[in-house]
Amino acid sequence: MTSPITIPVRETDGEVRLDRFLRRKFEGLTQGRIEQFIRKGLIKVDGVRAKKASDRLNAGQDLQIPGDVFEAVREAKTHSANISKQDEEFLRSLIIFQDDDVIALNKPPGLAVQGGSKTVRHLDALMEVFAHPEHGRPKLVHRLDKDTSGVIVFARNPNAAAKLSKSFASRATTKIYWAICLGTPHPFRGEIRGWLKKQGSKVEPERELVRRAAHGEFQAQFAITDYEVISNAGTRASWVALKPVTGRTHQLRFHMAETGCAIAGDPKYRCDRPDIGGLSDQLHLHARALLIPHPKSGMIRLEAELPPHMKKAFDMFGFAVHEAKDPFAPFS
Repeated sequence: MTSPITIPVRETDGEVRLDRFLRRKFEGLTQGRIEQFIRKGLIKVDGVRAKKASDRLNAGQDLQIPGDVFEAVREAKTHSANISKQDEEFLRSLIIFQDDDVIALNKPPGLAVQGGSKTVRHLDALMEVFAHPEHGRPKLVHRLDKDTSGVIVFARNPNAAAKLSKSFASRATTKIYWAICLGTPHPFRGEIRGWLKKQGSKVEPERELVRRAAHGEFQAQFAITDYEVISNAGTRASWVALKPVTGRTHQLRFHMAETGCAIAGDPKYRCDRPDIGGLSDQLHLHARALLIPHPKSGMIRLEAELPPHMKKAFDMFGFAVHEAKDPFAPFS
């Protein structure tokens, strides 16, 4: 048995369970090993033996653990070596904001946010590039569909993760999406609301779908989307600003298809309108802007440039990004 080590509990760790604290610090450490250490009296909090894995820790306390913990996480320590230099440069090129608490990226279309049974390369794993010696890799606090581009936010420590997650859950954020839709919604401005229900595969999120549901239906969720047409190319297509009031799976994509003006390039949610020749078959939905409370103070204002396929579509239709005013933009 190697000599014990002492780890201070800091403000950035937040109030957290003992086992979760240790798993954050040592990503390869299993629950079974943690409880084994506790049974043997090898974990101490301020010099007193820990009683159970669910004990709460607070800032200012000192946690003493056996040095053998490093053997248990040796494999996890080498994980970052599996990320290529090319991937590291790619991730760094996506940064639109970063500090000690938050890192925000402009996610490209086609890159999954989290892994699945058939998804090996995904953003969550690649974030190992930005891993902190104590807190590990940044934690995801919200999601974007694989084919949706734009602003995505990660927390760089547990305290930031708790506060950012709460902001999304409590609707303290303002999210603005841009979409190119087939046809033009009428009226030009409005609110879409109704009940949705997930169907499909939870194991493979890419196959997941939502459908219209009835009030009171089991697991149905109410969804609200505000929209406004910024510009349109006759009856062919329109540039639409979307503001999700709720945050349901595929909400924006489903709602626009329900209006009869599906988002261009969407293979899942379609309408009766024909595809437009000359457009990429990629999804034309972009998380353009986000206004969110910073974990410490003030607000963060984030904005992501359009991906290449949407820039091409804007040029094709004559949509001028710098001339038109986004009616929902939190930057105005």
